[in-house]
Amino acid sequence: MFGEAKKLHLIEEILKIEDAQLLAEVEHVIAKAKLYKVGRRSFASFSNLWTEEEIDELEKIIAEGCEQINPDDWK
Repeated sequence: MFGEAKKLHLIEEILKIEDAQLLAEVEHVIAKAKLYKVGRRSFASFSNLWTEEEIDELEKIIAEGCEQINPDDWK
């Protein structure tokens, strides 16, 4: 609900604008924002972003840090 209240506040502020130049700038910002729509991406779209070396390094870090069992932690 916070987002909706913020939107309403912005609308109220825009309605108060009397300067045509400022209103044009606000319109430009809104139009520009529409160019960069963020949509859902499939997991497959992230493939081939890392090199083989980066993948190997990440797997090594996970194996060293996450796959170790310390029996004293259960006491």
